Amino acid sequence: MELTLKQKTAFGIGAVGKDMVYALSASYVMYYYQDVLGLSASFVGVVLMAARFFDAFNDPFMGILVAKTRTRWGRFRPWIFSGTLLNALVLYALFAAPVLDEAALMVYFSVVYILWGVTYTMMDIPYWSMIPAVTRTPKDRENLSMVGRTCAGVGSALIAMFTMLLVGILGGDSERAGFRWVALIVAVIFAVTELVCCISMKETTPQ
Repeated sequence: MELTLKQKTAFGIGAVGKDMVYALSASYVMYYYQDVLGLSASFVGVVLMAARFFDAFNDPFMGILVAKTRTRWGRFRPWIFSGTLLNALVLYALFAAPVLDEAALMVYFSVVYILWGVTYTMMDIPYWSMIPAVTRTPKDRENLSMVGRTCAGVGSALIAMFTMLLVGILGGDSERAGFRWVALIVAVIFAVTELVCCISMKETTPQ
């Protein structure tokens, strides 16, 4: 049986939400911690670089965990759902930093940003790895991958177009407050879109 329009739409909706989260972090975390909160650019850069180094080990480890997973809900959806909830919470924490002195803020940013990367990987790897488990033909797999990539671009574009506009509207004179509200909105959208994806995508082929 070929993929239905509902399934393709649900997978695409999932890609929109998860790439909104990724784009918000990738595009604005340095601005938020450097320009809004006042940490040094060199320190923020070191944390970002360390996180990429950590991902080189975290990504394959997550792939192994997913490959060994066996549940009544399938192999991938439990990770997508749990990773989404955790990542949404960490995303909000990332852009809702409490008022701290410089040293404490450095520790806070380092810990929360690493956690953001870990929890994002928890849902991102199984999201893309799920494609062969919900499709039966190479054509379906190619189509679903194309839907995911296209909708991911939509999610990134939404962040690029509206983030600073919403920061100004919601935060007024306080960019700190504006980013907190934007992160909350994106986190909620993320949770809803991945829930739609998990409900609609059924694993039908053995891996």
